[in-house]
Amino acid sequence: MASTEKLTTLLQTNNGFLKTSDAVSAGVSRTVLGDFVRKNGLERVAHGLYMSQDAWEDGLFVIQVRYPEAVFSHETALYLLRLTEREPAPFSLTLKAGTNATGLTRQGVKVYKVKQELFGEGVIAALSPSGHSVKTYNAERTICDLFRSRRNIEIQDFQSAVRNYVRLKEKNIPQLMRCAKAFSVEKQVRQYLEALLS
Repeated sequence: MASTEKLTTLLQTNNGFLKTSDAVSAGVSRTVLGDFVRKNGLERVAHGLYMSQDAWEDGLFVIQVRYPEAVFSHETALYLLRLTEREPAPFSLTLKAGTNATGLTRQGVKVYKVKQELFGEGVIAALSPSGHSVKTYNAERTICDLFRSRRNIEIQDFQSAVRNYVRLKEKNIPQLMRCAKAFSVEKQVRQYLEALLS
């Protein structure tokens, strides 16, 4: 398959986005990639990421490509998990403690930090509204994050998220309680759940 065909396939597969790393992995030189980008009028939306003119913008995917270690959390995780219909503004994500987040906060992203041993707890893949795979936390971890950050979350968002979680068919209460214990919110989660489930 010719390099141009490979790039066209990558662009179509990724809903109008093209990553330099994907092109290089497919055996396409950076020179050929540069020519393809110019000829097809692709827009550079982040370092190593290009978007075709007819693609839907995808802020979540762009952030994920620029900050591959970031995990979408809190209100953004609720949205990705379909536990809320309201699109988050600003986006919220979590990084390991000690990670430099200046670029993200400058963009208006709400950044939370957590110690390394808790960072990977409950990470899953979810699809952004434009169909790109991004990292987020599962429902149980997200509920625990909301309890930990209650002062920074609007009360109606918090309450509706917990109610929506309780209504989920695939909720995992034992996993939720294990996570709540790890994040030191076990007592609050238990009290809230007892009130909702009674």
